[in-house]
Amino acid sequence: MISLISQLIYLFVIAIPLACIAWTVTHEEIFREPREYCQRMAGTAKSIWERKFFYLFTCEYCFSHYISLIFLIILRYKLLYPGWRGYLLAFFALVWIANWYMSLFGWLRQSLKVEKIEANIKNLDLQDLEKEKLE
Repeated sequence: MISLISQLIYLFVIAIPLACIAWTVTHEEIFREPREYCQRMAGTAKSIWERKFFYLFTCEYCFSHYISLIFLIILRYKLLYPGWRGYLLAFFALVWIANWYMSLFGWLRQSLKVEKIEANIKNLDLQDLEKEKLE
């Protein structure tokens, strides 16, 4: 059995690529066309199962559950308990940590965009002041 400290380190490390995959598929430009198709299908499919299937590719929280499941199958990571209880606990813990990472990344990214916009506005104001001085 792996020590508790090692299990927790694994939890936080495994959640990093999980969050990266979930964020990239549900937010980044490289997957924009498939995501837009999934958004259309999620809104127009006749079957509830089809709508839910396509929706999972548009929601990072939902998608992170499926990626967590894949990671657990590949890595056979268990948290605290041996057997199915360890997998179940690891599954929900990975989803929770990965979503914290994605929330933090989203907040950081938004903050950087706001700073960039504010810097551009200040730059335009300075250019306007310089033009007024020259006139």
